[in-house]
Amino acid sequence: MREVSGREPVRWGTIIGFGSCRYRYATGTEGETALLAFAPRRAATTVYLLDGVAAHTEALAQLGPHTTGAGCLYLKSLADADLDVLRGILMRSLAWAEAGGSEGMALEVTS
Repeated sequence: MREVSGREPVRWGTIIGFGSCRYRYATGTEGETALLAFAPRRAATTVYLLDGVAAHTEALAQLGPHTTGAGCLYLKSLADADLDVLRGILMRSLAWAEAGGSEGMALEVTS
């Protein structure tokens, strides 16, 4: 994530984030979050995707063993994942965020 984002890691509680942005949903809810982030969990490494997992359906089919949530990718073993595919997913998610987001969520990169 450091390589993809060009940013240094920062702890956001139990999450490791790279860069930051302000978000605002169409509902008016707003806040700050990391551009790219992961959390090392016991059951799986969680990778957070601001643009959601649905934006990466084709790439996910090539990734290797994983499960997903609405905006989370769960990897039990990084060794079993195709890291080139993961890098591509991260690059597309970052580009989406840096372009300002869409689909009801506006983003402004802050670092």
